[in-house]
Amino acid sequence: MWQDKLKEIIYILENSNVNEIEVNFWGRKYRVVKNAILSTAVSSPPDLKIVEKNNNTDKLDIKEEPKEVESTVKGESLLSPMPGTFYSSPTPDDPAFVSKGDNVKKGTILCIIEAMKIMNEIEAECDGKVVDILVNNSEPVEYNQPLFIIDPS
Repeated sequence: MWQDKLKEIIYILENSNVNEIEVNFWGRKYRVVKNAILSTAVSSPPDLKIVEKNNNTDKLDIKEEPKEVESTVKGESLLSPMPGTFYSSPTPDDPAFVSKGDNVKKGTILCIIEAMKIMNEIEAECDGKVVDILVNNSEPVEYNQPLFIIDPS
């Protein structure tokens, strides 16, 4: 029965912005920690570490095997300054402002975000190379969502 509660806690942790949960029930103390990877890396889901403590201070560690990081991407994320709709070109018939692999200068228009019927041009914050475009054309974006990875040069 406690395993079901533990699975529920893990599910809540994986689907939230919370990095750590500590719960006491049935005379046991459970602490679930999500190891957050704070970099501009493409990674697998976060590893979870579960520590169970009895009242007599015995410890039992239950761990999922850490998953290998598939690949790391060098560069800085350009974040969305607002929620809205991402557009990669000025009109559907025009080519995209930038493509993967393009070199950009500070101030180069990268995309448009439509918010409240206003078209907002998003510019490069530094010189560099577009390593990856993380959003598809016409997709909704959230505030602070990564849009591009740019390798400064």
